[in-house]
Amino acid sequence: MSRMKKLHVKKGDTVHVISGEYKGQKGRVLEVLIKKNRAIVEGVNMVSKHTKPNAQTPQGGIIKKEAPVHLSNLLLVDPSTGEPTRIGRKADDNGKLVRYAKKSGEEIK
Repeated sequence: MSRMKKLHVKKGDTVHVISGEYKGQKGRVLEVLIKKNRAIVEGVNMVSKHTKPNAQTPQGGIIKKEAPVHLSNLLLVDPSTGEPTRIGRKADDNGKLVRYAKKSGEEIK
């Protein structure tokens, strides 16, 4: 049985894009694709998808949606300062591993 990899981003985190066409943009993580090492970020890496008419889109046509971004191109945004930061892991009072911002040292919820 393969172990799940610990990643630096989770669903709901705010991230900063550090490379590519969307460099410098911030967005919220909508989904993390663990096996592919990618995440879907709100408003980042928008692509046009051609769709046939269906129940959701009775008209059909071209829809703009987010495509996955590689995790190496994302940095977590420190909740206290609003700046991009690397993360570390340390044990809290109960011995449970928690993420913390390397820049400020503050714990990330």
